[in-house]
Amino acid sequence: MAKLRLNFTNNHWLIGFSLAAFFLGSISLGNVPLRDWDESTRALIAREIYRTGNWLHPTLHGEPYLLKPPLVDWLMALSYKFWGIGELTTRLPGAFLSACGVPLLYLLGRELFAQRLPAIFAASVYLTLLPVVRHGRLAMLDGTVVSFFLLLLVCLLKARQDKRWAVGMGISLGLITLTKGILVILLGAIAFGFLLADGQWAQLKSPYLGLGILLGSTPAIAWYAVQWQYYGETFWQVHFQAQGLNRISESVEGNQGAPWYYLLELLKYSFPWFLFWFGGLALAWHHRQRSWGKLVLIGTVGYLGAISLMGTKLPWYIMPLYPFFALAVGMFLAQLWQESKHYPQVLVWLLGLMAVAGVGGCVYFILADPQPVLIMMGVVVALTMGLAAWQVYQHNRQFIPILLGGTYVALLLLIMSTSWVWELNEAFAVKPVAQLIQEHTPPDTVVYTSYGYRRPSLDFYSDRQVIPTDTTQLQQLASTSAYLLVDESTLAGLPVRDRVILGSSEGFTLIAILD
Repeated sequence: MAKLRLNFTNNHWLIGFSLAAFFLGSISLGNVPLRDWDESTRALIAREIYRTGNWLHPTLHGEPYLLKPPLVDWLMALSYKFWGIGELTTRLPGAFLSACGVPLLYLLGRELFAQRLPAIFAASVYLTLLPVVRHGRLAMLDGTVVSFFLLLLVCLLKARQDKRWAVGMGISLGLITLTKGILVILLGAIAFGFLLADGQWAQLKSPYLGLGILLGSTPAIAWYAVQWQYYGETFWQVHFQAQGLNRISESVEGNQGAPWYYLLELLKYSFPWFLFWFGGLALAWHHRQRSWGKLVLIGTVGYLGAISLMGTKLPWYIMPLYPFFALAVGMFLAQLWQESKHYPQVLVWLLGLMAVAGVGGCVYFILADPQPVLIMMGVVVALTMGLAAWQVYQHNRQFIPILLGGTYVALLLLIMSTSWVWELNEAFAVKPVAQLIQEHTPPDTVVYTSYGYRRPSLDFYSDRQVIPTDTTQLQQLASTSAYLLVDESTLAGLPVRDRVILGSSEGFTLIAILD
């Protein structure tokens, strides 16, 4: 590893990280259906933009969609235009932009750290974080907005030597605004706080920063002005109040949690790197007078504190924290590599425990979900953690590249399986039911279902609106002309006359009521 650090240039590392990230972000991208809510909702909106040509005023089922800015939806609509509609083309724009975060983090590390090694380790950790990889591949906004945030920080640091980079700061802020709206206030505040703490006051007077803000904000302001002019007060109430401000003060749609919710998210999904995070934070505090220590502390405390105090808690809100997490861990690993001769023996036990968990996972996959790639993933996890534990026991620094390489291979095997979007197991398989609906109903038909909640993925794949309805309303609809998708118990309670059974799938029967 040390030899590679000496022989490889910055460009070599940058190209290597880019290729590794794009490969991990794109392979098997379309091998599973879109999941409900965020993915399918984005796909529905993008498909309507593509079909209607209505780029300024996005709609969902023909109704105004006012919750999120449209940048990612526009990119998905362009993807549909050039390559057709499907899972791959839905996820591809966001996956590509999310993968850009890895080389951007490497560039950020090169600006922050005096040596190259911490930047290499930080980018490697970011590359091998499960939430970063998985959410980046999903058709969501969070991986994209983190990459724009990293671009903002890279431009901010590079502007210390070349003021022209300040143009990129303003453009980055505009891109964040067009991706996730008022989140730009929090991320911009973190960048601004670091700029002040790092003594870069002069940048605020830079004409290049003014030019960048003009270039970046003009499209965003123009889009918001068009929405305000078209929808009036409704746009403010929905986009800013219901979607933004209410999530700060209250739990929206029951998505709540304790203040330590996101610490538990880190604990669950950032292994094995969570083991080194507190050491990285302590190191950042020790070097708090240096740029990297200031950025890690301001970013971690500022962002984690803000989202922990919000009333609404959702797993993907944590995404902008991971660059600061990776920088802290990367610096700590670099110190272990260069200076430590003895490693905490508790690492042996923790890594050994993870090796046992890998063996348990392997047995589980053999018995419950016999996908060869998942079985291989369990083997890789067990071997990686076991070998790393042995190297720590031997006080050998090679445990670090073993963890990095093994975690990358394990993640690669996970996304090559059909289980990387595990939320699909929470409800019935959507594609067979959607095919049933599409084959037996006319276009633009509304289908009423006895299922308990709406599934945007069913709307997307069937290309119809499938609306949940209670039993009383279904019985009333059974006396009119309608299409009903019902489970067996509901079907038994409906009137028998004047109905035609069109087919069944996944425990549901599609019937047509003849008027």
